[in-house]
Amino acid sequence: MAGKIKTYRDLNIWNAGIELVKDIYKLTENFPKHEIYGLAGQMRRAAVSIPSNVAEGFRRYHNKEYKQFLYTSLGSCAELETQVTIAKELKYIQQDKEAILLEKSDHICRMISNLIKKL
Repeated sequence: MAGKIKTYRDLNIWNAGIELVKDIYKLTENFPKHEIYGLAGQMRRAAVSIPSNVAEGFRRYHNKEYKQFLYTSLGSCAELETQVTIAKELKYIQQDKEAILLEKSDHICRMISNLIKKL
C-alpha cells in the first residue's frame, strides 16, 4: 500500500479481516438452523473479533495497548481456525472450503504477527 496509513481502514490486515468475516457469514448461512446460536454464532463472533480488535488497537495511543489488541486478534484467529475444523468434522463444510478458510486465516495471523514485531 502506497502512502501513509492514516486510519485502520488503510491496513491490509483490517481489510483482509473484513473479507474473512464476509466469507464466514456466507458460509454459516448454510449451517443447520440449530447451529445459529451454537457453532455458527461462535464462528461469526470470532471472525468479527479479528478486524474489530485491529481497529480498536489502532485507535490506542500506546504501542503496548495496540499490541495487546493485536494479540487478541491472534487468539480470535486460532479460535476461528479451530471452529472451521470442527465445522468440517461435523460435515457442515467440505475439506476444500476448510483449506481455503484456514489459509486465509493463517495469512491474516502472519500479517498480525509481523505488525506486532514492528511495533
